Amino acid sequence: MAHARPTAVAASLVTAVALVAAALTGAAFAQRPAAADSRPLGHDVSAYQKDIDWPAARAKGARFVYVKATESHTYRNPLFRGQYDGARQAGLLRGAYHFALPNASTGGVQARYFLRNGGRWTADGRTLPPALDIEPDPYHKGKPCYGLGRTAMSDWIRAFSDEVHRATGRRPVIYTTTHWWNDCTGGDRSFGATHPLWLASRQGSPGPLPAGWSALSLWQYATSGPLPGDQDRWQGSSAELMKFATG
Repeated sequence: MAHARPTAVAASLVTAVALVAAALTGAAFAQRPAAADSRPLGHDVSAYQKDIDWPAARAKGARFVYVKATESHTYRNPLFRGQYDGARQAGLLRGAYHFALPNASTGGVQARYFLRNGGRWTADGRTLPPALDIEPDPYHKGKPCYGLGRTAMSDWIRAFSDEVHRATGRRPVIYTTTHWWNDCTGGDRSFGATHPLWLASRQGSPGPLPAGWSALSLWQYATSGPLPGDQDRWQGSSAELMKFATG
């Protein structure tokens, strides 16, 4: 996902992280779903995409977008409001996502920060439920699970989810990979029945799902394409996507 925040860290480190992520995910040979697929297309963006031509994105097929709002408990996307409002003005369903750093603070602290800075959901028929981006640590090589044990990781995710649910009435969408989830939570099956799955898998098909899920809601199938940012597809009809936004 387009997640890592711009910081004062040397550009070479950011580049290295991006290259490692691409190698691990196979992004270089990711395939797009067939053009004849009628399931709605979307994308996800962050500050790296800067000013986005939203009408052009819609003309290319975008029907929804997730915009990065926050990371950890200290970073806010400085372009969030313009990106979020611009998407709506162009007629896209839009939602906000939080990039988790579980080693930085508790799930509850990060959820509250997210909610204060764009992560709230309203039943207006235009807003997708909040999303939690939980994936390998991009800042510490060799510590994909942020130094947390499996039980501690599950507890962190649950605390984040509980806080979002308390404030919005919705459980967050969980963005992850099958390998990361099964490794870092020990294949925790307790989230699948209540949390929509947004799966990152760039091998041409979604492949096996993380433990606990029998179906996915969103599929991130490529890190680049015709739409700004990462490329996504809703795994249902347009009517079901609208229902997903409505709650």
